[in-house]
Amino acid sequence: MRLRAPFGTPRLNGMKHIAISLTLGAALLSGCAEFDPFAQRTAAVPAPATAPQTSTRPPLTGAPRTVDDFDRTTAEERQAAVATPPAASGSIGTTVASLGDPARPGFWMETPLVREPTRGSVLYRPTGRRLNLDLIPIEGPPSGGSRLSLSAMRMLDAPLTGLPQVDVFKN
Repeated sequence: MRLRAPFGTPRLNGMKHIAISLTLGAALLSGCAEFDPFAQRTAAVPAPATAPQTSTRPPLTGAPRTVDDFDRTTAEERQAAVATPPAASGSIGTTVASLGDPARPGFWMETPLVREPTRGSVLYRPTGRRLNLDLIPIEGPPSGGSRLSLSAMRMLDAPLTGLPQVDVFKN
């Protein structure tokens, strides 16, 4: 006499595989429970080695929490940035700018509109503010976007999380 497996036994074998897979998946995911992508970092982001430190304010200590903690320009630097620019050679283009490295102090814009570092200015039409700054070349087509320093975005009254369009002038 031959014994037959009860109805559904092959399905139980498949259910074992599903149960084992779920158990392994849960074990792998439980290792991710310690990972918090939104955890506060305690170390400040260091400025790049090539970035000139023009600010006379003391360096950041601890973890910066506000825009004021990052914007370390002095009153003299802000005054120079809004002074009447020397004779500008005319507009070299218009660009859409995003916020650059907030830990890098000063008034600067990284842009593909220039091929070598130079002094220039930008005009943000919605506020009518014009600002003197360093123009720093980056790779990309002239129609590519640019990055403005935190200090420049604040002095222009441009939205820090937006993409303001600015006119760029070379001095």
